[in-house]
Amino acid sequence: MAQVLSDLLAVATFQAGFNTTVVMLGAAALGCAAGAAGTFAMLRRRALVSDAVAHGTLPGIAAAFLLAALLGRAPREAGWLMGGAGFAALLSLAAIEWLGRRSRVGHDTATAAVLAAGFGLGLALMSVVQTLAVGRQAGLESLLFGSAAGMLPAEAQMMAGLAVLVLAVVALLLKEFSAVAFDPDFAATVGLPVARLDGLVALVCAVVVVAALPIAGFVLAVALVVIPPAAARFWSDRAGTVVAVAALLGAVSAFSGAALSAVLADTPTGPAIVLVAACLFTLSLLFGRARGLLGGRG
Repeated sequence: MAQVLSDLLAVATFQAGFNTTVVMLGAAALGCAAGAAGTFAMLRRRALVSDAVAHGTLPGIAAAFLLAALLGRAPREAGWLMGGAGFAALLSLAAIEWLGRRSRVGHDTATAAVLAAGFGLGLALMSVVQTLAVGRQAGLESLLFGSAAGMLPAEAQMMAGLAVLVLAVVALLLKEFSAVAFDPDFAATVGLPVARLDGLVALVCAVVVVAALPIAGFVLAVALVVIPPAAARFWSDRAGTVVAVAALLGAVSAFSGAALSAVLADTPTGPAIVLVAACLFTLSLLFGRARGLLGGRG
C-alpha cells in the first residue's frame, strides 16, 4: 500500500514521464470541459440526453468501420471512427429534439426511445463487424471502452482547446443559460430563444461526449458529463459557482483517474476516472455546503 501511494504521488507530481503527464493533463482538460458542459443539461433535467447521444455513437462507429472496410480503406483509422461517432451523435440529438418538440410522447420518452434504438442498432452492426476478418483482428475496444494511454500531445492540446471553447461558450451565455435552466417560462417571456439555447447546451454536451470516447469509451463517456455537475449541485445554488465547481471536479476526477490507471496494473482509464468521480459525488452528497446531507444549510 505504501508503495502504491508513493507511486501515485510520483505520478501526480509529474515524475512518471512525459507520456503519462500528457495523458493526465489531456484527461483533466476533457474533464473540465465535460463538467462545465453538463451543468446546464443537469439543471434542465436533461442529463439523459447525453446518455442517449453516447449510446447513439455506437451505430455510427460500427457503420463507419463497415463503410471504410467496404471502400478498402483502413477501418480503424481514427478519422473514420470519430467521424462516424460525431455524425451519429448529431443525428441522435436531432431526433431527440424533433421528437420531443413535435410529438406527444414527451422529451423524456423521446430521449429513451432514441437511446434504445441507437444502442440496439449499434449492437446489430457490431455483430456484423465481428463477422469480418478485419473486425476480429482489429477490434474496437479502445474506442468502445476507452484507452487514454496512447494519447498524443496533439490530442491533449485538442482537449485543452475544447475546454477553453466550452468555458468561453458558458461564460458568454451564462445569464441566458441560467434563465432557461431555472425558469424557462420567464426566459420565454423576456424573449430568450429557449429551444435554441436548449439545443446549444445539448450540442456542446454531444461534442464533449464524442471527444471523450477515446478516453472513457462510449459507455462511460457520459459519466464525465453527468457526475461532476450532479456533485457540484450540492455545493452551491448559484449557477456560475456550480459551473466552476463542476469543471473543477471533472478535471480532478479525470486527472486522478488517469494517475490511478498509470499506477495500478490492468486498471483501464475510463473506469478509474468514473470511480474517482463517484467518490467525489459521495463526498459532495455528504458534505456539500449548500445541499449536503451533513454539511448542508438544511
